[in-house]
Amino acid sequence: MQDHVRSLFAQMKKNFSTLSSHPEISPKRKADGSKMLSVQEKKAVHREHHQKAKFIRLRRGIRVARYVMYRETLIDKKSIYWSFTGAFIGIASIGLLSHFYLPVKDNLFLIGSFGASAVLIYGHTQSPLAQPRNLVGGHLLSAVVGVTVGYLVPWPEWEWLACALAVAASLVVMQVTKTVHPPGGATALLAIAGSPAIRKLGFWYVLSPVASGVAILLLVAVVVNNMTDVRQYPDKRKWF
Repeated sequence: MQDHVRSLFAQMKKNFSTLSSHPEISPKRKADGSKMLSVQEKKAVHREHHQKAKFIRLRRGIRVARYVMYRETLIDKKSIYWSFTGAFIGIASIGLLSHFYLPVKDNLFLIGSFGASAVLIYGHTQSPLAQPRNLVGGHLLSAVVGVTVGYLVPWPEWEWLACALAVAASLVVMQVTKTVHPPGGATALLAIAGSPAIRKLGFWYVLSPVASGVAILLLVAVVVNNMTDVRQYPDKRKWF
């Protein structure tokens, strides 16, 4: 009898031990039998993991920044050479034409806005603002706008108003026609505030110096920019 009670007690103790180790009954133990962490310990582990994650993100950001800065500071000597060559030949061609033509005609081929165009079409050939549609349309439309405003506001004391109106109107026209070319604003401005020789041209200003100069710049850009494999003009062969 006594032995039976002892065996029964031992069996009950064993069953109790099994139940106490069950994860649903004992929330302080995990399924693998290891002890669960307290709330404070969980918070400490969470903070540690959060700090490690921040450190990893910081290191990744530093690596990316170093890579980007390295690529941006690289100098493409070959591309610089072709940019110089194109700009030199383009502006020199217009200058030579102006030099030999001026003694016969009171005209001016080399206007300031061509310098800005040269920077775009020879130095940044992939820019949407440097494509042939923008180069030709931007200059020609702006020249027409500038001359028209000059006729509408012919008084010298209102020249400041004519200059502002010419640039603003040329910008709107370029935006509407999708021919935005920043130097076009200077072309419109020169029609008002340029030299007396330019102002006397009237609408001939659109043909010469603007159209003739743009044609030379475009021709040189197509030839020079496609003589090398480091660039292509027009970009993706999109002319208009």
